Amino acid sequence: MSRNVADTPHLPEFTTWSTFPFHGDLRIKPLDGPVESEPERKGLDPAECHPCNALDDEYIWVDERWRVRSTKEPTGVPVTLLLEPRVHLDLGDLPNLYAAELGVLTVRLERAIRSIGGVGRVHVYRWGDGSAHMHLWFTARPYGQLQLRGTFLPLWEEILPPVDQTEWRENLAMIAAVLADSGGKAILLPAPIEWQAPDRFE
Repeated sequence: MSRNVADTPHLPEFTTWSTFPFHGDLRIKPLDGPVESEPERKGLDPAECHPCNALDDEYIWVDERWRVRSTKEPTGVPVTLLLEPRVHLDLGDLPNLYAAELGVLTVRLERAIRSIGGVGRVHVYRWGDGSAHMHLWFTARPYGQLQLRGTFLPLWEEILPPVDQTEWRENLAMIAAVLADSGGKAILLPAPIEWQAPDRFE
């Protein structure tokens, strides 16, 4: 079925929403025709899959079947985390045990992210077009930032200046600790308190 978006007379209504991050002269790109076969996703072969070969110290929390990692650097939101199984599975391939645990861990992780404070909502995404290793995204929307509500939060995350590095690491350590309270192991620990004794006591 041929769909020529260039024939669309108006931009979609969502471009007028307060949450839409752009304004100005917007034009719709032409839609490419369908391809006969889709490209392979990254890490289709477990031997070349980064999550399969990553060490636990690349994550903030782990247990025997699941691991949680963060973005490599702070972004424009308090935290963005990824939940991954240790084994090389996609979402539709999860055995019943993993599927049941995924539901429980999704709730645990959402609660852990909200525990850091300053979080209005936790957005949960799964696209699956990039990496073959199953991963769920958890993105914290800052409390009170109403323009960041809804489907455009991943765009705003790239636009906004990154949060403070120290605050970001404290957020991650808190989330790891909350997760570990219900099982598993926190890999990222809070930074040690830098305390110096006074020169003299009065």
